[in-house]
Amino acid sequence: MHRTPAFRGFSRFVSIGLLNTLIHWTVFFVLYGLLGLRQALSNLAAFCLAVTFSFYANARYTFQRRATLPRYLLFVTFMGALSFGVGYGADHWRLPGLLTLVVFSAISLVCGFLFSRFLVFREPEA
Repeated sequence: MHRTPAFRGFSRFVSIGLLNTLIHWTVFFVLYGLLGLRQALSNLAAFCLAVTFSFYANARYTFQRRATLPRYLLFVTFMGALSFGVGYGADHWRLPGLLTLVVFSAISLVCGFLFSRFLVFREPEA
């Protein structure tokens, strides 16, 4: 029986993640830094825009799977809750916005990849 390594495709996921991060951080700083919204809402809104890009790019280039609505909703629900949770904690502890983004980016890179690989885009049973 042939087993694939758990982190196969991780380098592609990281490349797409860098673009995702650029989108996320830009939107976050506009909403939080320029418009004065709270971190939780700013982080969630920025995530929602960036996640759409990364979902479709990863479906096609990292996991070679169809981007379906159920997969999208599963991914967005999990990652959105993670995004909001990090922002909520940052608001509670009054952390700087940059730290919020760094923490969320690190957590979402690893958790997002594993969640995508083993649940959202899991390989079909043989």
